[in-house]
Amino acid sequence: MTTIRKGAVTFKGNAVDLEGPALKVGDKAPADFTLAANDLAPVTGKDVARGARIIATVPSLDTAVCDLETRRFNEEAAKIPQIKILTVSMDLPFAQARWCGAAGVNKVRTLSDYKDRNFGRAYGVWAPGLGLLTRAVFVVDKDDTVRYVEYVPEITNQPDFAQVLEAAKKLG
Repeated sequence: MTTIRKGAVTFKGNAVDLEGPALKVGDKAPADFTLAANDLAPVTGKDVARGARIIATVPSLDTAVCDLETRRFNEEAAKIPQIKILTVSMDLPFAQARWCGAAGVNKVRTLSDYKDRNFGRAYGVWAPGLGLLTRAVFVVDKDDTVRYVEYVPEITNQPDFAQVLEAAKKLG
């Protein structure tokens, strides 16, 4: 049975339901999902579970806030090379690859949940009413324990970069 979190976040002030659990610090990071890489290759939870990581979910790279957020994480990646940074959206893999090329984003790995939405449900970021993932950030250590969680309350806002980066730097 799937958990629906009524009005968990807002989009332009309107309540949005999210499907899946609200992950908390100390939880084990979900691993039962498959995403699509930019070349359509499957990427499983076990594939991304190798090492410390920041996982950012965004509605679409082709929107201003998501664009700025992903570019910022790409810049920050140079300061924390030991941490993998992944951005997951519902954008088609082809669109993600095009956007990364045009934006010069080469340190953040973009992955798509367009096929099964099982990542979105596992991480509690699937917004079925919008057909998109909500904006959220997870910092996960090498042992797959969640060390930071932020479900951004208003989807059109940026995450708290200072808090995300502070949590990531503590991982080593």
